[in-house]
Amino acid sequence: MNRKMLNERRTVPARTEDRPEPEAAVSGGQSHVKAGIVVLLAVIASAMVTSVVLYIDGAAYHRVSSDGRTAGSGTAVTLNIESIQSNYSVLMGNLVVSPGSALLDPATDSLKQDLTVEVTSVATPVKRTWSKGMLPGVIPVPLTMSRDLERWPFDRYYTGPITVELFVGATQTPERASVLINDRLPGWRIEASGPNKARPFAPYEVEMKRSASTMVFAIVILCILIAIAGAAVFVAVQTLRDRRKFQSPLTAWYAAMLFAVVPLRNALPGSPAFGSWIDLTIVLWVLVALVVSMLLYIACWWRHLRPDPRGDAAEHT
Repeated sequence: MNRKMLNERRTVPARTEDRPEPEAAVSGGQSHVKAGIVVLLAVIASAMVTSVVLYIDGAAYHRVSSDGRTAGSGTAVTLNIESIQSNYSVLMGNLVVSPGSALLDPATDSLKQDLTVEVTSVATPVKRTWSKGMLPGVIPVPLTMSRDLERWPFDRYYTGPITVELFVGATQTPERASVLINDRLPGWRIEASGPNKARPFAPYEVEMKRSASTMVFAIVILCILIAIAGAAVFVAVQTLRDRRKFQSPLTAWYAAMLFAVVPLRNALPGSPAFGSWIDLTIVLWVLVALVVSMLLYIACWWRHLRPDPRGDAAEHT
């Protein structure tokens, strides 16, 4: 009888979970992991190269508008867009006046007669006069702007009609100047409309929007915020389901992620106004997800690290 039972035990097949995994399955899994790492590194490298190319293109000098004409005296006017105020209400530019040869003394390269420049559509009236014997220079020009901040980062900004008029000598008859507009403002893309064949004396208007590199930077920051919230929820849920052990240092990690949200939000280009759609749709819910995840992890701490009643009873005895 004992010999029969021993033979039956020998013939019982081994359980599936006790069998070692085939080497082919292990090597296949490792190859998939390596392929995933290679793809991830390729995506990161492509994103870095794309961002650098977009930044170089956005930071480069761009000629925005010019109809190729000069004033009757040969005077050329150039408007270089240099900066924008922090509240996006005023666009700062430098107006460069280059007198034509008819207005310059060939011996001294100075003006042979008075020259006055008047610019409209500005925050403060700009009118500059250079007397005979002087040489025109650069005039700072603040341009007023209207804006739609609600569409950040796809917001646009517009100036009013811009005209530049020249007054030569003692005559008070204005002469409309053709303006060459140059984009020297990094992080922005500027477009301008002006005179054409149908409207030879139309005023100039400037439209400004964020460059592609700036929008990509903003989208990456938003993706980082969403990734932080997703990682926090995943860790908390897996620990609550006992799929992973409770690790007390992760409570500090949750606190650090919670306090990192506001600096990341302030790092967004242009610092969108508080209460905008970005706060209501992303930042607020990232904070909610982090707080809920932290509370779930604290609940795991309460459950996993409760005192052992048998140990307490042994101590009392």
